[in-house]
Amino acid sequence: MPTEPQPEPLPKVDPDQELVRRAQEGSTQAFDELVVKFSPRLYGMVYHMTSNKEDTHDLLQEIFAKAYRSLKRFRGKSSFYTWIYSIATNMTLNFLKKRKRRVAWSLDDVDSGIQNDEAMVDIGHSANPRHQSNVHELQKKLNEAMLSLSEDHRAAVTMFDIQGISHSEISKILKVSEGTVRSRLFYAHKQLQGHLQEFIR
Repeated sequence: MPTEPQPEPLPKVDPDQELVRRAQEGSTQAFDELVVKFSPRLYGMVYHMTSNKEDTHDLLQEIFAKAYRSLKRFRGKSSFYTWIYSIATNMTLNFLKKRKRRVAWSLDDVDSGIQNDEAMVDIGHSANPRHQSNVHELQKKLNEAMLSLSEDHRAAVTMFDIQGISHSEISKILKVSEGTVRSRLFYAHKQLQGHLQEFIR
């Protein structure tokens, strides 16, 4: 019995298309709406990679400034979300490579209150002081472990494990194959497990 032809799937519409169009036509209000929409997730991504609030705020301003200057060249071949994440990732990776060359930079530059920051991974709270101390110690170790990763591996872990972005979306953002994304995640996870061995039961 012949099967009925299946209808073609509808192309995915970028939910930000209208705001982008208005912003490209010069509407600063439309661009402000895009900034408000994407700031929290971009902040989380940049902060997990830099572990420093001041650097994150400075980078975010530069990221949105570059996006605003480049907006006319955005042709919609990818979603706006993928496009602005690519800008943010590239600028953050470049910043980290420059920071690595500054010999004076060390773990002392990491925010001392990082375990209390809502942008970082929330792994629970308890009134039990001993439990609270263990949680803070784990968060400190997790942060140190993240900083021990290469910039490329840290970007992959931040996007996949912390922000829940899919392999295919990460490959578009980082402009690498999905196989490369999986490979980076595999080696990064092995490295993180090594750092966090005492906490893994």
